[in-house]
Amino acid sequence: MDTHPTIAVEFSKVGYSYSNFEVLRESSFHVHRGEFVALIGANGSGKTTILRLIMGLAKPDSGRVLIFGKSPEKARGLVGYVPQYMNYDPAFPISVEEVVRMGRLEGLSRNCDPRSSGRNSCPELDAALELADVADLRDRPYKALSGGQRRRVMVARALASAPELLILDEPTANMDSESEKRLFTVLGNLKRSTTILIATHDTAFVSSLTDVVLCVGQRKGRPGEVLRHAVMPADHIPTGLYGGSALQVLHDTDLPDRCCASGDAEALSERREP
Repeated sequence: MDTHPTIAVEFSKVGYSYSNFEVLRESSFHVHRGEFVALIGANGSGKTTILRLIMGLAKPDSGRVLIFGKSPEKARGLVGYVPQYMNYDPAFPISVEEVVRMGRLEGLSRNCDPRSSGRNSCPELDAALELADVADLRDRPYKALSGGQRRRVMVARALASAPELLILDEPTANMDSESEKRLFTVLGNLKRSTTILIATHDTAFVSSLTDVVLCVGQRKGRPGEVLRHAVMPADHIPTGLYGGSALQVLHDTDLPDRCCASGDAEALSERREP
């Protein structure tokens, strides 16, 4: 019996360039289903490129990207995305519930009445609001919310489609410590049931929820690579940051991608899209 966990994200010798600028060079890594992953790197290091490749918004120049064993284009319905910012017209009268409804790209269930704002009007919507801890805000105007509340509403919007992979781009940017704590509480409740990938330019510390640290383009002399780093408890960091206790990233470590329980790199390279 195969006890290896499912591979959620797999990059196999992926190369990608913008014009003549090489962003990724034969980058290989994988993420298991249910893991909490920190994708770290300075601005311009290639984090956004990796997110675009995962979501099928860009195609690699070489190598292969698989999401739950499928091409990114075929796996889009399995991925929820929380952008760093949401551009919107503050004069447009839209409620929290209406914003979250936007996450149901494939429509709502038949017993979900879009004309009703009752608590039992839509099971998928209600579940997303509850999971993101914004159910009490459902009738509030989106423009009236704080930055932290808006970020959690964006999480609810992504969760409305019941994604198997949740991607958050710089989720704590310009967020106060209390809002950051509430957001990581939400993410902690989702951990294991949902694969979570957070992209951040903070390369020194990550949340204690983190299982895997993937560092993009930070090693001198090795541009375009994605390295797996070890972590250690950072007891000297105030618990109000990073949503609770933090882990320090050990940049002088370079863990092999085969270090986890999924098997060796050769076994992964033999996986094929069905």
